[in-house]
Amino acid sequence: MAAQLAKATIVNTDSGQRLAVMYNPEEYRVEQRNEFAEIPIPGLGASPVQYVRGQARVLSMDLFLDTYEAATDVRVHTQRIVALLAPLPGTHAPPVLVFVMGSFGLTCVLSEADQRFTMFLPDGTPVRARISVRFTEFVRVDLNVRQGFFVGAPTVNNILDGQVYVIADGDTVSKLAARHLGDPRRWREIADANDITDPLSLRPGQRIVIPGRQAP
Repeated sequence: MAAQLAKATIVNTDSGQRLAVMYNPEEYRVEQRNEFAEIPIPGLGASPVQYVRGQARVLSMDLFLDTYEAATDVRVHTQRIVALLAPLPGTHAPPVLVFVMGSFGLTCVLSEADQRFTMFLPDGTPVRARISVRFTEFVRVDLNVRQGFFVGAPTVNNILDGQVYVIADGDTVSKLAARHLGDPRRWREIADANDITDPLSLRPGQRIVIPGRQAP
């Protein structure tokens, strides 16, 4: 019998909350593109193009939610997803997320959530919904600024908030905390973010989320 695909999960790297989708999407779409600029040269039939930059990947899908059998309001579940659009008080920006489904993972932010309610109880309570979501890839870039000028090229942090990490032989939660968070005593942050109850139960090939590098 084929192994069942693990539930797709949205991890909030700011709060550590893990939101498993009710049903895995039937498909998802990843858009990736480059930006080019045309260089106008008089007399040419077609202008040459010059590479400007790469653009962030965009992940889109439809999520299906159904509470008909439980006869409860499906908006309780849809709101948990839509709430990821709201800016946080400290950063005034939406939380950084990690979307994980099987071997695919993307550090991202939720940029769009379109809700459609398609079934209702006699009293009008919605019990079935479909949310079209779009996640935009998030890359943290550090720039040195001196007297109004950028000094040097942008550098991407080696440790991204909420990066997905694949367990290797010999890894322990405390070793990961030392390597990624700078202090082995912060192992519980990794354990809590991944619902790890036994710190010695890590399996090679297992995918976990490393929380952000906040101060302890």
